[in-house]
Amino acid sequence: MPVTGHDSLDPIAEAHRQWSARWPGHADQMAAVTSVMRAQQLLISRIEAVLKPFGLTFAAYEALRLLAFTRTGTLPMGKMGERLMVHAASVTNVIGRLERRGLVGRSPSPDDRRVVLATITGDGRDLAETATGALHEADFGMPGLSPDQASAITGALRAVRASAGDLPPDDLVDEPADELVDEPVADALDGRIPKVPLDGVLSPGNAT
Repeated sequence: MPVTGHDSLDPIAEAHRQWSARWPGHADQMAAVTSVMRAQQLLISRIEAVLKPFGLTFAAYEALRLLAFTRTGTLPMGKMGERLMVHAASVTNVIGRLERRGLVGRSPSPDDRRVVLATITGDGRDLAETATGALHEADFGMPGLSPDQASAITGALRAVRASAGDLPPDDLVDEPADELVDEPVADALDGRIPKVPLDGVLSPGNAT
């Protein structure tokens, strides 16, 4: 949330000035990291405020949205962890809460009973669509940013992710996961799906 009761000083700009005077070779990196962390605080606050009327955290919304993207509305919970880039325990926690609300169901896989499948319900689909509309209306917490500005942020952070080993090498690309391509999209593409890196469907949510 915005800081209240402060003067016109930007704490990050001031920290950059102090770093520049002492460790000029590291000032820009420090300011970048601090800016990302502060922006994360602001965006999480805004997004959670949009989703609160629906009783959803961003993590729960992402799980519903991921299931709604699939052909059948069903995914193994282990696969959901990979797609959402979160620990399996976080997926179990989120799906458990959604199940208690009747938004998702769980069942063993008929092919391997050790695998637990999560399936979105009709109510879950309806809520996912309504919440998505609200997030679109709020520009995902970034009102005032143009599409070009949002794309530039994604590109800059992709470089950070690549440097941390979060992305596959450029030559290791694959088609979008089959279970995440619905029929209308597949028909429109007429089988010619462009190759893109499989680095996750949605941004990772918090673990609650």
